[in-house]
Amino acid sequence: MIGRPNQGAAASGTLHDLSALVEDFFASSFSTDNPVITEAVRRMLAAGGKRLRPRLLLLAAQTSGGDPSRHLPLAAYMELIHVGTLIHDDIVDRADVRRGVNATAVDYGNRVSVLAGDYLFAWIFKNVTATYEHPIPHILASTLADITDGEVLQNRAVGRLDLPLAAYVEIAVKKTATLFAASAECGALVAGASPLRAAALRGFGLAYGIAFQMLDDLLDLTASESELGKPAGNDLIERKMTIPLIFALAGGDADFRNLVARFYHEPSSVRPGDVSALIGGITAHGGLVRTREAIAGHIERANASLARLGNAPARAELVALAEALVRESAARAR
Repeated sequence: MIGRPNQGAAASGTLHDLSALVEDFFASSFSTDNPVITEAVRRMLAAGGKRLRPRLLLLAAQTSGGDPSRHLPLAAYMELIHVGTLIHDDIVDRADVRRGVNATAVDYGNRVSVLAGDYLFAWIFKNVTATYEHPIPHILASTLADITDGEVLQNRAVGRLDLPLAAYVEIAVKKTATLFAASAECGALVAGASPLRAAALRGFGLAYGIAFQMLDDLLDLTASESELGKPAGNDLIERKMTIPLIFALAGGDADFRNLVARFYHEPSSVRPGDVSALIGGITAHGGLVRTREAIAGHIERANASLARLGNAPARAELVALAEALVRESAARAR
């Protein structure tokens, strides 16, 4: 189970200290009734991750006058929902590596991994419904439905070179941004925030989450395998429609579009070096730069949502969290 947090834990407002609270909490308090699933999940947690969703929940609680250390269980559930989706994603994508270690399905097999993800979701909701009042369980249930819907939409969009930007954003909202939005909203609500303040924080999380997904797409093309914890260019290899590719196709010439079409629709004709050629073409036709600009636009909207909070505690930390995405995208898309 996830036990009660240490009531003497420091209620620090810095991102570093909140991360330490989350890590300490997982190390000391996480277990399920199934030892195999507990082991699999602990292994995923130990592989790393920025813990952005629990940090966002704790910061949202703090902006509403709450003590972060009192809301660690709910913050942990947000991260565990994310872990459950990753376990399932790796099965769907046939991925061998996650965060630099074997994907769960590699070590435990597909059957156990599917059941582990299912069990984890059910276990989370058993605890949430027993502990938190409306609307927290409803928000999380709706969020999980959106994530699943987003994954289905993304799967149906594989290889669709004519995918509209609006369709990409819908996928990003559902599969990624909705969990950030729920984390921020729930953090505000459990700290006693007004509906207006909770809506403002949800708006921040939604815009932040879209920018986060766009940055993830950008990193797939610009980061090394050691940085990603999985092969570079993996989204291209899986024929996913990412935002840099969508932008590059809109501004690309016929040669580039033909290269993309051959790579995506004629796998048997793919040659060594085609991934590098695609990344070069995406870069040359403005895909990286336009992605950087789109990220900056969504972060501007995220920060605008915080205007309703005035000089609330931890607002500066939320802004810092958002601006980090802008800096990272600028460094990757010069």
